[in-house]
Amino acid sequence: MNRQRGLALSALLIWGIVIGLVAILVIRVLPDVIEYYKIRHAVKAVAADSGGKTVSEIRQAYGKYAEVEHIKTFTSAELDVFKQDNQVVVAFSYERRIPLAGNVSLLIEFQGSASARDSGQ
Repeated sequence: MNRQRGLALSALLIWGIVIGLVAILVIRVLPDVIEYYKIRHAVKAVAADSGGKTVSEIRQAYGKYAEVEHIKTFTSAELDVFKQDNQVVVAFSYERRIPLAGNVSLLIEFQGSASARDSGQ
């Protein structure tokens, strides 16, 4: 007697639906994650070059990075610039609400910080 192997049609449909839902979730979340990494890169670059600059100059430098990278969700006015252990620290924190279906949405909290010490200077 040979035992049959394979997937039943119902199991194939269920797996197809699960994979489809995960793909839709990834497609909706991925642009916000990419933008977070752009913001983090810009903040690290600004913090690395923050020696002797004022807060407004640091914000202007971030604004230039944001303009080049087409960052729209986080502006330079929302940056948190402060000193810690005689080092300038540039920090950011923001939330994104991603609508999934109907009144169901996904809330992601993004945050990060950088200083000249973090970049190896």
